[in-house]
Amino acid sequence: MQRAQLSCVLILAFIAYANALAVGTPECPEKHGVQAYAHTENCDQFFLCTNGTLTLETCENGLLFDGKGAVHNHCNYNWAVDCKGRQWDPTPISTPGCEYQFGLYAVSKECSTTYIKCAHGEPHEQDCDAGLAYDERIHGCNWPDQLLDHCNPEAVVGFKCPTKVDPNSVAARFWPFPRFPVQGDCHRLITCVEGYPRLISCGEDKVFDEHTLTCEDPEYASGSCANYGK
Repeated sequence: MQRAQLSCVLILAFIAYANALAVGTPECPEKHGVQAYAHTENCDQFFLCTNGTLTLETCENGLLFDGKGAVHNHCNYNWAVDCKGRQWDPTPISTPGCEYQFGLYAVSKECSTTYIKCAHGEPHEQDCDAGLAYDERIHGCNWPDQLLDHCNPEAVVGFKCPTKVDPNSVAARFWPFPRFPVQGDCHRLITCVEGYPRLISCGEDKVFDEHTLTCEDPEYASGSCANYGK
């Protein structure tokens, strides 16, 4: 009985696979390497060619195929994919902390510098880059002054922008976006945008020059960050 049931399952699986190939790519255009191709009807499926061998793949719950995604197995988050009329099942498979098995979610409705990244139904708390807060609208981290309905930029950045600056100061040269140093940090600076602070990174190979309020190569910087790291 079990053998007969197994045979029936295998036959049905083969029929389903054959039907899928009939509406998609019949064979691999390339015989070497790995290539992925969109399914003609289903946005949550795609054809994968591995050294000429064709397989029908299904994206994990919460993911769709767009040819650009690299979240998991060539698939991208569903909110980031334009299916262009192809269908998909939006039913979530939820686990504690995760609406879909794969997705990005806010920790809470309050201002937060962390967010939840779900993978295989497991929630993992991630940090935004310093000075940023999670923005559910873009599914990513954003300047806190773009989230004034629930974020206090001064609390996130740890700096309060002055209402005016000395017109003879270096900071005034950058008006209406005056700049200020970050105490004890050679890789960042603060710039004020419409009265709210933003923490700006100089980049991996640059350091902050406290005299010019610009980012420079370490050997050309002046002040406490001169020759930083040497």
